Amino acid sequence: MRLGRPLTVHKFRSLRRPTVNYKGVFRGATKTSLRRLAFMTKCKLEYIWLDGYQPTQSMRSKTKIVDDFSGNVEDADMWSFDGSSTEQAPGGASDCLLKPVFCCPDPDRSGTGFLVMCEVLNADGSPHRSNGRATIKDKDEDFWFGFEQEYTIFDPETNRPIGFPAEGFPGPQGPYYCSVGAGKAVGREIVEDHLEQCLEAGLNVEGINAEVMMGQWEFQIFAKGAARAGDEVWVARYLLDRTAEKYGMVINYHCKPVKGDWNGSGMHANFSNTTLRTCGSKEIYEAICQAFEPRITEHIDVYGADNDQRLTGLHETQSIDKFSYGISDRGASIRIPIATVEKGWKGWLEDRRPASNADPYMVASAIIATVRTANVPAAV
Repeated sequence: MRLGRPLTVHKFRSLRRPTVNYKGVFRGATKTSLRRLAFMTKCKLEYIWLDGYQPTQSMRSKTKIVDDFSGNVEDADMWSFDGSSTEQAPGGASDCLLKPVFCCPDPDRSGTGFLVMCEVLNADGSPHRSNGRATIKDKDEDFWFGFEQEYTIFDPETNRPIGFPAEGFPGPQGPYYCSVGAGKAVGREIVEDHLEQCLEAGLNVEGINAEVMMGQWEFQIFAKGAARAGDEVWVARYLLDRTAEKYGMVINYHCKPVKGDWNGSGMHANFSNTTLRTCGSKEIYEAICQAFEPRITEHIDVYGADNDQRLTGLHETQSIDKFSYGISDRGASIRIPIATVEKGWKGWLEDRRPASNADPYMVASAIIATVRTANVPAAV
């Protein structure tokens, strides 16, 4: 038996398991078992999943201690949890399964900790009804997604955005977007801490910025493959919530956290496939955009709860019951970025309708389904 390799349960039981007496001395241990224990590293795997609460799911997690974990998701065991406590199963048959699908280092447990994003399965191994990831039809990872995740940092003592006075309001929005300085970029220490956490975890964060409302911020995640993009957004959200815990703050993902003349929060979905990246055709871009118009309901149904409060036609949005697209148009449902046009109609599109509380898995799934219905010209 080689030293340093993980012990299976069978192998461990084949050794004389040492116990500790009141003096702290191992009893019943062989020299082999003591050497083996000395080389084993206890690793902390934080299993993360989405619960069954509606209309907006929350993240749940729990820690599993294992020996000498490789860091590869393939080596993370299936686990289970009590679905009756998460709105995912009745008490009489409460076991739900956790299937690991993504793994990265846990920056708060440096060296021995890992974050394990999971799909939820029924006890028979089939996808649970709450499993949005299982709805994605992108096996060849032809679709690339960049999500712009907006959020608002809330002070639980006032139940208002950080920087807002306890009564009344700060100055009107305008100075806060991409701002710097006290009284404008409020909460930066939390945002910077979260950015470092994401980078240490190996997530593909492409940027951060202060948003239009005081206390509102954004990070961007890009990945090749819809499922991978969703995995990284959810893990980044988990790290954001956990970071805010340290500061006694709460992350509010609601799409309209403050009523009135204040911007809502979105999760704009930038997307492309091989056709969009290479076609060089305005006509093809228009055909793909037009495919979204008859499917407004299918998209709004999965674009986040209370999105009618945000998609009003004001504050850089199109009305929730209308559809439009345009070049550089931030008031459209779908924006055609100027960079796409300047590169000869080779690039991507941005669906501006998803809310900040939407499930990125479901958003990506809906976009892929609609793009595949487009009546794309065979040759232009």
